[in-house]
Amino acid sequence: MSASLRFTRRVWQSFITTKGHDAQCFPNLVVHRAIPGEVHASLKIESYNLNRVGIVHGGLITSITDTLGSLAVASKGYWMTGVSTDMGTSFVRPAGRPGDVLHVKAVLTALGKSLAYTRIDFTNSSGELVAYGYHTKYVGKSSTHEKNIKLSEDGEKVLEGEDLDVE
Repeated sequence: MSASLRFTRRVWQSFITTKGHDAQCFPNLVVHRAIPGEVHASLKIESYNLNRVGIVHGGLITSITDTLGSLAVASKGYWMTGVSTDMGTSFVRPAGRPGDVLHVKAVLTALGKSLAYTRIDFTNSSGELVAYGYHTKYVGKSSTHEKNIKLSEDGEKVLEGEDLDVE
């Protein structure tokens, strides 16, 4: 398993252990792949993820846009992933019903000294785009956190900092 994936999963686990919003809304989100600047995850849709007409609630998609935007930043070695400054989501088609799997790909499109920009795509099991979002984060104070790591360009190795194993 790559260092980027180990680190990103560790950051995701810290979201869950704080027992906040993410743990309540989508504790079963699974991070499958992480390379610096890109994260792939999936979520099996449960009844608590639905709106009143029985399909995925738009708030779930927006919440995952927020969280996966953060994990895209984490995949670059940032333990603290900043604070949201702007976010938006567009809905293309219904995202699923209970038992369906929602696939998510988050890409860090730019990372500067103070801002990070991400795009998040949501697809169904057939590979159809169901929604997409963007998430801008202020990361100015995040770049110096003690738990940050420096990764090799391919994300396979930790070059600086502690390699936290979550397996």
